Amino acid sequence: MSERERGTVPHKAVVRDAAEADIAAVARIYARHVETGIASFEEIAPSVEEMQARRRKALDCGAPYLVAEFEGAIVGYCYAGLYHARPAYRYTLEDSVYVAQGMGGHGVGAALLGELITRCEQGPWRQMVAVIGDSGNAASIALHRRFGFEWVGALRSVGFKFGRWVDVPIMQRALGPGDEPPLPGASAAPAR
Repeated sequence: MSERERGTVPHKAVVRDAAEADIAAVARIYARHVETGIASFEEIAPSVEEMQARRRKALDCGAPYLVAEFEGAIVGYCYAGLYHARPAYRYTLEDSVYVAQGMGGHGVGAALLGELITRCEQGPWRQMVAVIGDSGNAASIALHRRFGFEWVGALRSVGFKFGRWVDVPIMQRALGPGDEPPLPGASAAPAR
């Protein structure tokens, strides 16, 4: 994937694996989305401890959990996790990307999603699904389109937050060889 596809983060922010020490900043970024937006359907921001547990869950399935760092501050994060826990879904991941307030439109989301896709294509997974909060979330829909996600459909009025019904667009893209048959003996998580 080229630098152009990944996006340009202001002043060369670094996308890297999230460390446990980063999770307090990650929790603050997510809390703003929970408390003021509809990208997340949670209504109460989770604690730092809960966010650490969520990071561990992503890592336990072999998927990446990444942060974007700019001038010593965490300005966004993303991760992938299993789309669903049932075994037949083992080759499908769901992505999540969140950017700090004031950093939208600066390429942080593109840098994060580009790196996430690159890393996920190195594992055994074959599909990535984006479950987007709100059909009016033009920025997230455009970001996913930029990285080859296709519109699959929308679940209408399945969320109720801030006094209104919210749709959930579903987008999807292939990872690596996509829906070609898996190799015999392939596992759900990459070897560590």
